[in-house]
Amino acid sequence: MKRERNGRGKVTIKEAMCRVLLSVVLCFAAVLMLPQFLGAMPYVEAVQEDTASGNSTSTNKPANKKDNDDKDSENDIKYVERSSDRVITDDDRADADADLLYYMQSLEVRYHLDEKVMESLHKVFDSAVYYIANTEMSLTELWAYVSSVKGTMESTAVAKVSQTTSEFLQVADNWETPIVSYGQSVAIVLPIMNFGTEELNDLIVEPVISNQVTEWPFEPDTTNYLQTEPYIPGCQTKEQAMQNRREFTFRFTTRSDVMSGYYPLKFHISYTKAGIRSEEPAELTVYVKTIGKPGSGIIGGNGQETSGSKPRIVVTGFETDPKDVYAGETFTLTIHVQNTSKDTAVTNVLFDMQAAQEGEDKTNTYSAFLPTSGASSVYMNQISPDTAADIVIEMTAKADLAQKPYVLDVNMTYDAGTVFDLTDKASVSIPILQESRFDTSIPEVVPSDIEVGSQSNVMFSIYNTGKTTLYNVQVKFVADSIEEASAFVGNLQSGNTGNVDVMLTGAAATMDDGIVKVEISYEDDAGNVTTAEKEITLFVSEAFMDDMMFDDMMMGDDMMMGDEEGGKPKTGLIVGIIAAVVVVAAAGLTVFLKLRKKKKEALERAEEIAELEKDLFN
Repeated sequence: MKRERNGRGKVTIKEAMCRVLLSVVLCFAAVLMLPQFLGAMPYVEAVQEDTASGNSTSTNKPANKKDNDDKDSENDIKYVERSSDRVITDDDRADADADLLYYMQSLEVRYHLDEKVMESLHKVFDSAVYYIANTEMSLTELWAYVSSVKGTMESTAVAKVSQTTSEFLQVADNWETPIVSYGQSVAIVLPIMNFGTEELNDLIVEPVISNQVTEWPFEPDTTNYLQTEPYIPGCQTKEQAMQNRREFTFRFTTRSDVMSGYYPLKFHISYTKAGIRSEEPAELTVYVKTIGKPGSGIIGGNGQETSGSKPRIVVTGFETDPKDVYAGETFTLTIHVQNTSKDTAVTNVLFDMQAAQEGEDKTNTYSAFLPTSGASSVYMNQISPDTAADIVIEMTAKADLAQKPYVLDVNMTYDAGTVFDLTDKASVSIPILQESRFDTSIPEVVPSDIEVGSQSNVMFSIYNTGKTTLYNVQVKFVADSIEEASAFVGNLQSGNTGNVDVMLTGAAATMDDGIVKVEISYEDDAGNVTTAEKEITLFVSEAFMDDMMFDDMMMGDDMMMGDEEGGKPKTGLIVGIIAAVVVVAAAGLTVFLKLRKKKKEALERAEEIAELEKDLFN
């Protein structure tokens, strides 16, 4: 019996049955050979990865390939043994390296990885290749290691390195919102903590600046505000994170047209974590409170100008009378305030001034300023819309305040229409100065009488009795009878002592009372020079001719004498007599000056006594 097949030929029943029997025999032979191939699997060029387990499964060739291609593929199939206790060979190592390389390339295609992530994958790959090439292990251990490396590659490829780091980068708890006024320079210190357990490296912190007054309160006076930090260690607890925080200082100048209110300050932080650089920086936000000029407007917390009905009172400036306030003095403080509302008046306004607390410990604190009236509050009935007002109060600065600015808080409570007990707070910084004072010991002048060309030693001490530092202390000695001399003492801290030790050289005989001026000069914190004068007494006389010089002169005169019988005069003797007369006259002049000084002092005392007696009788 014959049948047609597809119209192209005929197949007998006998041929069909032969083919079925042949198929059964081949299947039975495959079952018998199966145990010999347990533990082995085909390694083909096309592989589909299971990302969850890291294992590979082979795929079949498309059905539309040509017969010769199928035949070539069957010849290229390589079976890779992956489970055995035998020690691996170089061929096993090459198979593992090729498998990891193909897996890395497939990750690149699957996730569209960029260069930074691929660099990290190459590091993992190179490390694995080095380990495989230099480690003795069994075949089972080799492919278990390859599987773990694939898991590491997968984690590296899908890591979200570009996420913001608010989860582990935060502003430290010691942050306090600064208060600045228009035109004022300010230093913003940003403390950053790393709450994560991994170290962050190569940090770059940069503020997000703008030239819009509604977005940025400071002058954009520079193009680079970058701050860098090599690393922030990972921490297990909040206490460790606080201890290992990093603080970044930025110096700004507040805009002259800044609005009053709270501005958000945003900072971008780039970093490296686990060897991978962040694609997008983290962002931290803090706030600064600003005080603008009258009529400058109000800024909302979101950085946009608001014109709501709620009024606000701001401090626009202050003045002191006198301008320079010294510790221990009473001064008048005038604070300028402004109702910034355009259409709402404020009523029942109460201003309460609270000075900063000073003192070395909590049990001995006191206010830096005390109101002379005993009350620190000032009341105003009303401040009209968009109107300025002045608060005037008389205060006394504590006498023991150090020389520095002190903060005075202005707490404000007021009503506006149907809204009651609105509050605001502002602060002003009042610089306090300390009088610079010094004293000296009694100068020692040894000797107090010298001859021209001789020297006298002057010694005394300078005591800084004030509470400020005296800078560049210098001492000069000035008189017609001496050569000008000076001494540099240097800086004297409060309570310290400086010593002066100078040799004065006589230049000419004293023709007055023997007064030598001592000029003591120093500088304050601002570089202003202050000079004070003191006096010492030092007499300078001409050199006397002693007896030996006189005898020598007489001997020389004898040799110069001529023949007495010849009637010639003794010239040498005459010269010696004249020189002696000059010396005696100089000595007499010195004694005369001293006597005249004593007589002058006696006359002055007599006149003072006479005036006292006259006052008593009157």
